[in-house]
Amino acid sequence: MEKSQKRRVDPEALKKEAAEAALAYVPKGCVLGVGTGSTTMYFIRGLKKGWVRGAVPSSKESERALRKKGIPVLDLNQAKKVSVYVDGADEVDRRMRLIKGGGGALTREKIIATAANKFICIVDESKLVKRLGKFPVPLEVVPMARDQVAKEIRRRGGRPVWRKNFMTDNGGEILDVHGWRVTDPVKKEKELEGISGVICAGIFGKRRADLVLVGGPLGVRKIKGGRGIRW
Repeated sequence: MEKSQKRRVDPEALKKEAAEAALAYVPKGCVLGVGTGSTTMYFIRGLKKGWVRGAVPSSKESERALRKKGIPVLDLNQAKKVSVYVDGADEVDRRMRLIKGGGGALTREKIIATAANKFICIVDESKLVKRLGKFPVPLEVVPMARDQVAKEIRRRGGRPVWRKNFMTDNGGEILDVHGWRVTDPVKKEKELEGISGVICAGIFGKRRADLVLVGGPLGVRKIKGGRGIRW
């Protein structure tokens, strides 16, 4: 098969390839930040016991997976410094800004990503978009403020949908906001996180990825500094 010929692969295979490619960027003996979601689970499965000093997980789900692999789990306060943070995304734009939170761990994900020296995002090609917003923007909110926040979101042109029967590891609730074209992710992120009752917005505009590894029919490709792939 010629290199230019596309392979027929399923989305799970593409996720797995991107996740496994990220293993090469994990320094031996470092403190690693680990995200949440199906793509991140492939990354955790590929980690070797003893390779990292410890890992800071963004969810209880990831914590359980790390412990099962024999990877020491650290609280961020214990770790103090995170060398690399590896996580997936629901959308990635051309400037490596993201929408995250489909799994509901957006607050802890943003905290660890911000603390990390380097943020590596692992996705399949379906997550690449020209403009953020087709995927609804998750907002973690204080439960008692859910309706108040929803009213404010509707006033700003969004359509909030309460993610019923779901509670985050922080005890928050999620509103998934539909109907926005996010033309200025940094501005929108700041605006949303300024609403009383909002704990965290799932727009990662200020803390964008440093490197994106994209699983596609031609293999894993790199986006660094907004360059490396067209879409």
